Amino acid sequence: MFKAIALIPARSGSKRVKDKNILKINGHPLLAYTISLALKSKIFDRVICVTDSQQYKKIAQKYGAEVPKLRPKKFSGDKSSDIEWVMWIMREIKAIENYEIFSILRPTNPLRKVITVRKALKLFKKKKSFDSLRAVNKCKQHPAKMWYFKNDRLIPVLKNIDRKKVPLHSQQYANLPTIYAQNASLEIAWTKILKKKNPSISGKKILGFESPGEEGFDINNEEDVILLKYLIRKKIVKINL
Repeated sequence: MFKAIALIPARSGSKRVKDKNILKINGHPLLAYTISLALKSKIFDRVICVTDSQQYKKIAQKYGAEVPKLRPKKFSGDKSSDIEWVMWIMREIKAIENYEIFSILRPTNPLRKVITVRKALKLFKKKKSFDSLRAVNKCKQHPAKMWYFKNDRLIPVLKNIDRKKVPLHSQQYANLPTIYAQNASLEIAWTKILKKKNPSISGKKILGFESPGEEGFDINNEEDVILLKYLIRKKIVKINL
């Protein structure tokens, strides 16, 4: 039986949406929905909130998560990588030695369902040759339609291998290769990848898991907050603790 630990990152320095992780949605802070989901799933031996804020700590503990220590400021900046805080907390609680699996559940996704997380973990355990599992969705804005500037000239991100064909940026969406974008729904990985010389949260061999329906939703800006509240008000999506 594999022992699994859930890590819920909730730093306090969000700039696009101030205090995004504790934003009130349907009467509860955003963070609460992910904590509730992790506990209800009954697939994690521990549910830990990794935060740099004393205020966030109290909220996380109120809803049932553990907060063993506050995340150091040097791992809590805008440019801090995930592997920094993951390695820090996993070492602090000696989880690398005592747990086989860790999962990152980001609080900016309040629409994922218990059944989906259980299904993902079951699939990951079955596909033992993979280092990790990552949730994705089909991209809405295809990278073939994206550009970057080189001086004043637009350069396409994706170029045709065969120059005789119609450029990708001028083709219909249906004719383009299917591309997936990662979302904030969930990530699962073997803790053994953290023991490697150059550790990462995903390793090299990543198992894809397509999030169903709206479960790939992620709050990144004010427009996302407005949309979520609208969907809830119109009962297009359900959100409960």
